[in-house]
Amino acid sequence: MSSRHASEPSDPVVPPAPSTIDLHTHTRRSDGVLQPADLVAQVAAAGVRLLAITDHDSLEAYRDLARNDAVPAGLELLSGVEINAVAGGREGFWESELHVLGFGMDADDEAFEAVLATQRAERRTRFERIRARLRELGMPVDDVIAAMPMTADDALGRPTVARALVAQGHATSVEDAFQRWLAYGQPAWVPRGGLGPSGAIAAIRAARGLPVLAHFAEARERIGVIRELVELGLAGLEVHYLAWDRATVESVGEVADELGLLRTGGSDYHGDLGPYAEAHAELWVPPEVGERLLAASARNERSESA
Repeated sequence: MSSRHASEPSDPVVPPAPSTIDLHTHTRRSDGVLQPADLVAQVAAAGVRLLAITDHDSLEAYRDLARNDAVPAGLELLSGVEINAVAGGREGFWESELHVLGFGMDADDEAFEAVLATQRAERRTRFERIRARLRELGMPVDDVIAAMPMTADDALGRPTVARALVAQGHATSVEDAFQRWLAYGQPAWVPRGGLGPSGAIAAIRAARGLPVLAHFAEARERIGVIRELVELGLAGLEVHYLAWDRATVESVGEVADELGLLRTGGSDYHGDLGPYAEAHAELWVPPEVGERLLAASARNERSESA
């Protein structure tokens, strides 16, 4: 959820115009609240013209929309994914994770889909362990979760459990559920399994995608880590992140420019705090970000195919 990486915005970013780009969103295929068709409808209505749905460990929303010709006219949909990579021996990261976004992957790449399927299986194992922990705590959420409109292959995550806790009266909001029950060190915390950063970057690259480090506010302080990831194939940094104030955007942007990395940006919209239009009103991703990402994606595809 975006608030995990937010600072108190002493000097918020004020959009000079409605943003036409959003490269970080989620649907019900992972931990968002909207079905893919509903998300793209709201996004298009808000004036976005380039969108990436970055569901965790899943390209199903992208494939479903393309298969059913359900992308609204005037909206370009770029394939996207978010992989919550286990940080391994690296210390000092939020919940021992680094989140890697991927853009422009071949959605029909069978090897990449196999990697994502393994990630989703790890997610389901963790999800069931969290549910078991809540039962031990006298807070079962099974009936609520059973009634949720999910498919058997959705990439399950803690926000789904958090919404169930809210529905059962054990929390006042998704954020409250994380802070009191589900976050690192809290009673229902369960560690994550799956790929590390190098594996996530390699898998995205192998599928002809561009790997980007998501919402890493400490980029300047941990620039050595980013240099390591660049050596592994990292192509970009998420810079224009909705939850950040101006100083954080400028700091992370300077690191991206210094290391020759692509800038990306987006709302990290999940839907718990209101309709998409409300998030979009505060979002600013400069037009050149989309232009440069699309150009880099085209170059990457050509070089990988050569």
